[in-house]
Amino acid sequence: MKILVDQNISYRLVQHIAGVFSEVAHIKSLDLIDANDYQIFLAARQHGYAAVLTQDEDFYSLLLEHGTPPKIIWLRTGNCSTAFLAEVILRNVDLIHLFLQDDIQDCLEIYN
Repeated sequence: MKILVDQNISYRLVQHIAGVFSEVAHIKSLDLIDANDYQIFLAARQHGYAAVLTQDEDFYSLLLEHGTPPKIIWLRTGNCSTAFLAEVILRNVDLIHLFLQDDIQDCLEIYN
């Protein structure tokens, strides 16, 4: 499943998690670096991304207003390093895969 990484997370995260998801891209690769959250949400939908990986609670509001796709993977880790974020994601990779396949859940909150 395709995952789009939001601008509030370093593009360097992609190289750490690319091996465990079929496709991971950062918004930088879609020329969305200056886009607002709504534009990113719509671009994810238009480009077939199953989920947006973010630390921004605004995406949850967009999800409530516009529905899926995309789903939201909300990292509730606070300010931390890219390496730590990668560890959190890799530690929860099975949970994330189950979430992406679930037809009912649309937001997954992951805490450190």
